[in-house]
Amino acid sequence: MSEIPGDLKFLKSHEWVRAEGNGRVTVGISDHAQSLLGDLVYVELPNVGDSVEAGNAVAVVESVKAASDVYSPVTGKVAEVNTALADKPETINEDAYGEGWLFVVEGVDNEQLAELLSPDDYAEVIEGEDD
Repeated sequence: MSEIPGDLKFLKSHEWVRAEGNGRVTVGISDHAQSLLGDLVYVELPNVGDSVEAGNAVAVVESVKAASDVYSPVTGKVAEVNTALADKPETINEDAYGEGWLFVVEGVDNEQLAELLSPDDYAEVIEGEDD
């Protein structure tokens, strides 16, 4: 199993969030999720300026095996998207918690972050999937 960074929060659907301060968070999919999907060949990201709602599908990652929705862990407005993924979606496979980030949301309430899973809780979710 891959290392889960301690500064992240997670959804059970395998999205991660890193608080950047000033109500901004970076969102991506977990290393576990990318390993289940296999080699990613396409990423569809939201547009800058889009309003996103916690729990709603806002992006799509597609591998040779399957397409999978990416859900926004938080409510806010898309401030940035990782445009480099259009040409190199495999970056998510190579560095899910770093260069493979998907988008940045601003205007996020700290209470939303408190409701997300801690790295330890997320580790339990993935271990439960293996049973």
